[in-house]
Amino acid sequence: MNGPEFLLDANVVIGHLGGREVARASLVEHNAPLASLAVSQITRMELLGFPGSTAEDQSRIELLLSGVTVILLDERIEAEAIALRRRARSNCAMRLGFEGRGLDANE
Repeated sequence: MNGPEFLLDANVVIGHLGGREVARASLVEHNAPLASLAVSQITRMELLGFPGSTAEDQSRIELLLSGVTVILLDERIEAEAIALRRRARSNCAMRLGFEGRGLDANE
């Protein structure tokens, strides 16, 4: 396969760098080399703009980002991300009993 195999979100990267076992285990389980990882442009912005991060945190984030693919956004990728997010939220909403309630959870 050419290109990255795993798209990471900011929470996974922060968890991994922070030593959280759940985040680390997922990458180890798949034996994911750095070259097989990607982050989106938005995730990169979230990581580099993470409030309260130290200079050491930023260095570790920049080191990781230098070894992964950064996927730049265009309208097609935006539409796919929206569709994925809606499906994921729909599944989560069904499990939590919020299906069909719209944005206001108090409806």
